[in-house]
Amino acid sequence: MMHGQNLARTVVGIVGNVISGLLFLSPCPTFWRICKKKDSEEFHPYPYLACVMNCLFWIFYGLPIVHPDSTLVITINGAGLFLELCYLTIFFFYTNKKNRGIIVMFLLAEFALLGAIAAVTLLCFHTHAKRSMFVGIICVVFGVIMYGSPLSILRQVVKTKSAEFLPFWLCLAGFANGIVWFTYANLKTFDPYIATANGIGGVLGLIQLCVYSYYTWIYPKFCSKDDKPAEVQLQQQNTASTNRPQV
Repeated sequence: MMHGQNLARTVVGIVGNVISGLLFLSPCPTFWRICKKKDSEEFHPYPYLACVMNCLFWIFYGLPIVHPDSTLVITINGAGLFLELCYLTIFFFYTNKKNRGIIVMFLLAEFALLGAIAAVTLLCFHTHAKRSMFVGIICVVFGVIMYGSPLSILRQVVKTKSAEFLPFWLCLAGFANGIVWFTYANLKTFDPYIATANGIGGVLGLIQLCVYSYYTWIYPKFCSKDDKPAEVQLQQQNTASTNRPQV
């Protein structure tokens, strides 16, 4: 029985690594668009900054001095950290001065916070259980922030009635990632921190997918022409003019 649980946990962990890898790769279409247009447009840096913070703390959580037997947690978050820093570098290059300041300020604050938390963890807590609890609670907080970060653009989605700048693949990968790691946390030895962060993350991912689906597939079919944003109407008029046969 125990051998079966170990095998199941390992398999789910590997699947979780694959899906987490897809989560970290999901912004690629967005950054291809940014590079192609040489402009970050209305995209926000917050989801990627949140991912950096999340990866940093989960890497620390998975270290043997904090929570032994967490190799899979370290490997995927290490790869994720590298990718997120690459995304932020591209974003920094093509965005405006305000967003550049936000990126630099947040990254400095995140690394400083990690250093402070690491110092407190190692100096004040002397058992794996206590260290895991302290760092795990912090990981839950930043894990939820990461999963919910695409909602930072929700106000714009509702205002424009368009999900163009709500990254679909990021939302989908976040939902799948939350479900798989929640399952992983419930196998063999229950890990309340991985379970809580990813359980909430799965719910937030589902909410984001519902919002995306509504404003992409449902709303355009049932709203009247007058309900559409002015920029959408103008785009449709221009398209119609372009496609009109020339006499």
